[in-house]
Order: sequence, then structure tokens, then C-alpha cells
Amino acid sequence: MKLDPVAISPRIRNPILLALVAAVTFVLLAAYSPLDPEWNQASNNEAVRSFLGSVGSFLSGSLTLAIGYVSYVIPVLLVAKILSIVALPRETRWWIGLVSLGGFLLVVLSLCCLAAAWTGSPNAAIEVTSGKVGSLLASLLFPFVNVKILAVVGSVGVLLGIRFLIRFSWLPLIETLGRCLYVVATKGSRFLIDCIQWIFNLISKRGSNTLEERTVRSRTKATVRSRPVSVSRGTADSKRQEPQLKAKAVQRPRASTRTQTAKKHIRDVAKLPDLSLLAEFRAAPVTANSQQLINRIYEQLGTKLADFGVEAEVVSKFTGPVVTRFEIQPAAGVRVSKITALAKDLARALAVLSVRVVEVVPGKPFVGIEIPNDERSIVRLQEILKVVRRSGEMDSALKVVLGKDVAGNPILADIEKMPHLLVAGTTGSGKSVCINAILLSLLLHSTPENVRMILIDPKMLELASYEDIPHLLTPVVTDVQDASRALGWCIGEMERRYQLMAALNVRNLAGYNALVDAAEKRGEPILDPIGAELGSTDGTTLTKLPSIVVVVDEFADMIMVVGKKVEQLIARLAQKARAAGIHLILATQRPSVDVITGLIKANIPCRISFQVSSTTDSRTILDQGGAEQLLGHGDMLYLPPGSGVPVRVHGAFVSDEEVLKVVEYWRTRCEPDYVEEVTSLDASQSAHSVFSLQQSEDEQDENFEEAVSFVLQSRKVSISSIQRKFRIGYNRAARIVEAMEGAGIVSAPNEMGNRQVLLSES
Repeated sequence: MKLDPVAISPRIRNPILLALVAAVTFVLLAAYSPLDPEWNQASNNEAVRSFLGSVGSFLSGSLTLAIGYVSYVIPVLLVAKILSIVALPRETRWWIGLVSLGGFLLVVLSLCCLAAAWTGSPNAAIEVTSGKVGSLLASLLFPFVNVKILAVVGSVGVLLGIRFLIRFSWLPLIETLGRCLYVVATKGSRFLIDCIQWIFNLISKRGSNTLEERTVRSRTKATVRSRPVSVSRGTADSKRQEPQLKAKAVQRPRASTRTQTAKKHIRDVAKLPDLSLLAEFRAAPVTANSQQLINRIYEQLGTKLADFGVEAEVVSKFTGPVVTRFEIQPAAGVRVSKITALAKDLARALAVLSVRVVEVVPGKPFVGIEIPNDERSIVRLQEILKVVRRSGEMDSALKVVLGKDVAGNPILADIEKMPHLLVAGTTGSGKSVCINAILLSLLLHSTPENVRMILIDPKMLELASYEDIPHLLTPVVTDVQDASRALGWCIGEMERRYQLMAALNVRNLAGYNALVDAAEKRGEPILDPIGAELGSTDGTTLTKLPSIVVVVDEFADMIMVVGKKVEQLIARLAQKARAAGIHLILATQRPSVDVITGLIKANIPCRISFQVSSTTDSRTILDQGGAEQLLGHGDMLYLPPGSGVPVRVHGAFVSDEEVLKVVEYWRTRCEPDYVEEVTSLDASQSAHSVFSLQQSEDEQDENFEEAVSFVLQSRKVSISSIQRKFRIGYNRAARIVEAMEGAGIVSAPNEMGNRQVLLSES
């Protein structure tokens, strides 16, 4: 019976062959004796001392004669090549072997150059250190270059040879060394600054104590001197004056105590929370199972694509906390749509949970294929904040942390540049945790003087932890009608700020605050131009205005209950509120077209999509598919403003414990300063007037008074009843009812859409 030959994989065959060559070379060099006769010399019948006999003496002598002591490096290079094949599997193509051979020869020749440079000049010692090859190179190069240049050339050749031999990249090593030096320099400078500040504080404290002692002594002397005068006037006078002296002595410390307490209070408010309030992170190393999975996919990806008729080469890979991105270079003429259509087939062939194809990788001519890691790691908020604080990226009070990208780089978002954000995703996809991460980023980097918030939480669960923090303009809003009034107040505040900026000839809130700040520093505060126009003479001066961030946790409930009016309020704010410093963050777990309407999408270009159930929902949020392939638990697609390519981000995790610690920090520093008008009825009426929902007296409908009488008599109000009674169109009847609501005659519609008559017929 004829046996078929067994095919051995190159990954197994090549290391075995290289190991045999390394072992033979090592044994030959170990058996080498310089006293043995050389092959190019006449023998005097001397005994061979090598334990390998004359053949071994011949081979080892030839090797050392050719390259000298450099020959002892050959086994080391072969072992390094074996380890690179085993630890870093690559595609076994014929040209890779040629590149490795060229790298091997380059290392050997460069070491010969270094040995020649170390010897210093062409002499007999060169043949000992680098053999005939080194002597030949020295005789060729020394007439043209000196020893230093030869050493530099040899060092560069060794580095390049190692790069080609084992395909080792020096960039990560250089980056690691640079980071270490940066950390050492940063911590050293901080330690020096802390020491100088401690010494300065110690000296200042001693100086202030000495000044206080002198003040107390002078006061004591003055009191002692004044006492004999009061005693000499008689007992009655002294009894009358003694309480006055005691009262004065008691009043002064109380006044100074109040001043110190107030100063300390202001200083505590201005001090931002420390990152120690957040949970510490521990970088989890990549496990052996995960590394094996990544290596297996790296090897098989090109083959699996070829099985489906797609010729492509795997170029690189980036391992992130949740997924690994493999970048491939398709062959000429291969369409990206063909690779995208193979996503489910690739997931089945590679035996993974899902595959997401990134058709466009910004700045690269590659196609990205993202595959989930076997074990995902948690992204901590403290970890990202430490990195971005060291790099100086948190240079704005409105910058927030979102998470990490597929390569592990921090992803930040500037609310001022967004200027509004739409967040959508199914239940449990990480939407609420993302909102908490955004709010904590604001609380950790902004004071109530810079940023104020309005939190709207119809579910009464997600944002209740932030109650009573000084950043809030009003308590956390849970009633839908109050939420509508709060949005109306924001519109009124927006219009007021626009009037101020127009009067001062500035274009945005930053210009307004800069102008007011400069005037205060000059000691020339600016009078309120709006009050002056209205004839006010109280002399009110302008102060810096904070940015306002409005967070709506579930605005789908508001649209269902209140209706079209909320959509108009949101659209109005999204259109104009950017320059006024008012920003919206809208979140919903119902990414449907009746919630995320075209009017809202057109005015909010910055969006975040978590895992959704279908491609239709993904297109509703991002105008493209992909969100249905996400993994949940913080895995998101972030569409930056002005970009049509979403970025995959793994959201930062924030626990309830961390939220409570930061919130408690601010609660103990300052009491909230609420604005009652935010949820009052007047704010709602002002919003109606802005939207022309309440008509002026000059434009009042001719049937308005008759409609009011009809409603007061029947004690019922509806658009259809007024439409039938006066035989008018639906839009006209709706305007009459809304005018009644603005005048306070009828209430706003409840959850069932019904209204109540608020006035009596009398």
C-alpha cells in the first residue's frame, strides 16, 4: 500500500530547520580551538584539539576566519528568528524569507563594521575581531570615513537588520521610553512645585501668625490703658461701661469669623473635585486565550476572504478593550460593498460572535474588520481623565469623556462645538451610563459659575442622584408639563442673552463673558442695556453668564404626552441656542421616526447610537447602518459634528458609588441656588409667545370671544367642538384653543389629550 506524503506546515518546518542550524553552529563554536591548524596553512602534523575532529575544526576555523568573533552572534540571531516565528505568526510567503535572509546578512556585516571601528585602524587585530570580512570592509571604508561615522553606520545597520530579520518595530519601544521619560519629568516637576509651595505656605503662615500676635498685643495694650480712665469716674460708670467693652471684644472676632468662613466657602466652591473620588483602574493584561484568538484570526482572515472570492492582504491589527480591528488591503478592482456583504459569512467562518466591516478608515487606504475580543475589559472614567489631564486636552469646562476607540485612545467631545447631542439605544445598551459619564465629566471640570444644568428625568430614576447640587438651575424635573415649561424658560433666556449680545456687539457667549470680565478688571462695570431701555434706574450691572446644559433622559415620553409643542421647543433651541451658550443632550430608548423626527435630526448633527434592534433604527439615528452590530454594554458609534463617518467607541463605565461621591462633594461645598421661574407658568407663556402660539390682541381671531363664551358655558373644550360650532378649519380652531391656553382660560392637555376649563362663566 502506498502512503501519501504528510505535508508539514511552514510554521513548524522552518523553526525546526533553524533550530538545527543554530545547534550545529553553537556546537562548532564551542569546539573551536585557536591552537588547531587552519585550513589555509601547511600542517606540521599537529594534533587536532577540537572534540569534533578534523571536520569540526575545519568548519569552525573557516567560520571564525571569515567573520571572527562576530560568528558567536549567529546562534543568537537564529534563536531570535525562531521566537519571532512562534510568537508573532506572519503569512508564510517566499519573499518574507528573502527579507529575513537580507536582514541576517545586514546584521553580520554591520557587526563586522562595528568591530573594525572598535579596533580603530586596519591592522592584524581586525582579523581577530571581525575576520577577513571585517578586514576587507575596513580597507574599503577607512580611506573615506573616520571611526565615528563607521560606528554610526554599523549601529544603524544592526537596527535595520534586526527589523528585517524578525520584523520587529522599534516605534513601540521608543514610544514607551518617551512615555517613561515624560512621566518621570512630569512627576519630578510636580514634586518640586509641591515642595516650593509647601515652603511658601509655611513661611506665609508664620508671617500671618506673627502679624496676628502683634495685633492682639496692640489691642491688649490699648484695652489696659483705657481701663484706669473708666475706673476713676466711679463705680456706676465702670459698671455701665464694662458691658460695652465686652460687647466690642466679642463683636470683632465674630465679624472676622464670618469673613473667614465666607472666604473659605467661596474657595471651596471654586476648588474642583479630585479624581480620587472615582474608582481606581487596574490595567488587565491580555490573556493567553484572547491572544491566541487574535493570532488565529490574523492568520485565517486572508484565507477566509479568499474562500469567498476576495483577494486581500492583512496589513495590521489594533487590539482595544472590547474589539480588535484588522486592517486589510483589498486587491485592485475589489469593491468594498462586496466585503461588507460578507460580514455574516465571515462571522460564521471565523467562529466569532459578529463582524463589523468599516468601509472607510480615515486617513488610510485600508478596510477595517472589527471582531469582538474573547474577554472584554472595563474602561474606567478615572483612567481616561488621568491621561487627558496629563496631555492637557481637558482645556474647556464643556469637554466631556466618552470612552476609548478600538485602538485604546481616549475619545473626548466638546459640548460647545457639538453644540447639541442626540443619544439613542435600546434598554441595557449603556445609554444611562453614558449620560452619567458626561455629567461627571462636567462636575469634575466645571464650577457652578461656569456651567449650570437643567436635568429632566420623566422616569424619575436615572437622574435623581444629582438632586441638590449647586450646578442645577431647578430641582430635577420629573413632571412632563414642568419639563415643557423649563424648555420654554430656556427659550426666553436665549432671547434675553441675544438681546444683551446684540447691545454689546458681540457674537457669542464667550465674547460676552470676555467683555464683561475685562470691564470688571478695569473697575468699569457695564450697566444692563435692557434695563436702561425699559427705563430702569436701579443701576444693575452685567455679570458673566454660565453655559446651560439641558439633559433630557427620555424625551420620547414628553413627545407622547405633550405632543408637537415639545418638538417645536427642542427645534427652536437647537436652531438658535448655540451662540447663547445653551446646549441640549437628548436621550431616548425609542429610536423611531415618530420620536426622532426630521426636524430634530436636521438641527442636531452630533449623535451617539448604542446597540439597536434593526438596521432601520440605526439609519434613523445615524443615517446609516452598523449600530445593529454593536455588542451592548457601552459599545457605541459616535458621529462627531461635521463628519459623516462614525467612530466606534467603548464607553467609560461609571458606577452609582462614584456618582454619589462626586455629588456629595458638591453638596457639602455649596447649597443650590434655584431659579423659580424655570418651571413656572409664566415661563411657559413666554415660550408660547415666542412661537406665536398666543396671538396678540391686534391679530386675535374674530371668533375668539364667541369661542370663549361657548367654552365657559359648555365647560368643555376641544378643537373639534369649536370647529363644528363655528364651521371653521382645523388649524384655525387649534389656534383659538392655544390662544385660550395662553390666556389662562383652559389648561394644557393631559396624558389623554383632554383640557380643563380654568375660569368660571361669571
